[in-house]
Amino acid sequence: MFDGKRVYAFILAAGSSERFGMDIPKQYVRISGKTVLEHTLEVFENNEFIDEIYLIVNPQHRDLVEEIMVRNFFKKVSKILNGGKTRQESTKVAISALEDLDSYVLVHDAVRPFVSHRIINAVLDKLKEFESVDVAIPATDTIIKVSQNLISEVPNRHELMLGQTPQGFRAGVLKKAYEIFDRNPIAATDDCTLVLKYNLGRVYVVEGERFNIKITYPEDLYLVDKIFQVRTAGVTNLETADLRSLKEKVLVVFGGNTGIGLKICELAQKYGAKAYAFSRRNACDVSSPDDVRKALREVNDREGKIDFVVDSAAVLSLSTLDSSSYDSILTQIMTNYFGAIVIAKESFPFLQKTKGALLLFASSSYTRGRKLYSIYSSTKAALVNLAQALSEEWAVHNCRVNVINPERTNTELRRKNFGLEDPSSLLDPHVVAEVALKVLLSNFTGQVIDIRKQDYF
Repeated sequence: MFDGKRVYAFILAAGSSERFGMDIPKQYVRISGKTVLEHTLEVFENNEFIDEIYLIVNPQHRDLVEEIMVRNFFKKVSKILNGGKTRQESTKVAISALEDLDSYVLVHDAVRPFVSHRIINAVLDKLKEFESVDVAIPATDTIIKVSQNLISEVPNRHELMLGQTPQGFRAGVLKKAYEIFDRNPIAATDDCTLVLKYNLGRVYVVEGERFNIKITYPEDLYLVDKIFQVRTAGVTNLETADLRSLKEKVLVVFGGNTGIGLKICELAQKYGAKAYAFSRRNACDVSSPDDVRKALREVNDREGKIDFVVDSAAVLSLSTLDSSSYDSILTQIMTNYFGAIVIAKESFPFLQKTKGALLLFASSSYTRGRKLYSIYSSTKAALVNLAQALSEEWAVHNCRVNVINPERTNTELRRKNFGLEDPSSLLDPHVVAEVALKVLLSNFTGQVIDIRKQDYF
């Protein structure tokens, strides 16, 4: 509910993706562990103001959609409707199925998976005042009007914007627009155009976001994949996670005897979880499959299950590559990267049974290699790619994999490499531990979750 009215989201997923040039429509392509459609639906499913979701699909792909519904347990999807060949036909199907005309409606492209809660909420807020609301970003390129390959006009760029979705409507207004459209159809690429052309009210424009892109061509998948790689899920999306849900959960933390790993164990136990810590200090080398397997079996034999596994083990040795010994290089690779592979491989049989989650730790250096960090930062970048690949492999088993990316944190590892620093300039490991546990409880998968000091202080 918003402003005392129910809110319906129409997710348009009936497109055949002719311009996409692949055998499968773009909304069903897997990226970062899930289909594009699943990513989009998750945003609306998790928005506090959305009451119901109408999913409009191509009838030829209903089997795919039904598999997605079974796999995800989306509670807000109340209708799966067969759409038409055009956007207008699909929206018309949805608005015709809606009986509550004293409500708000959001119409969104299924292939815009990066829509934010800020955009959704801003559209709804403006519907209290305006009949319709569009979303757009300023045009950064010069737009030209062409006739017979000659420029006929160069509009003022400062007056131009690029449209996005969701578009918002008072349901009665959208219904009226399509009643008129039936009698007097016009060419329109979106629904706000109908409201304007039929003089049914004002259309307010909410500022969109650069990341809220629409997947249209195959090369867009490369960009989308990179956005998922560097885009954070955001700690604000974890605010509703209740740590009391940790009660009776079984947690295994590798690298859990110091630093962030230790804080994760302590906080989990505070909320009733059974946390087990392993590291070299109790003879567990994460790069040894035998050691990791033995640790996991011991916990499973004692507790009968393992719900979550965390790998916070890491080695950092600052030096240029030419001055690094091969022993130092191999130690970092074996602990930071191969260790994560071992933990993931050995943990999977246990997590598969509980539909559990694996959490890895990256570093702010993973997005760009820096001098003195060549080995460390490249191992952390590899972790992100590993997690994203595993999220796709494990999705069919309802197992999740994510990566925590904290800023500089006040840990033993950092003190060993940087000495004394002003604690107020560093993240508190307690904060990182709390976010880590909330990620384990979330439905995130294939995500990089940034933790920045500015979000807390």
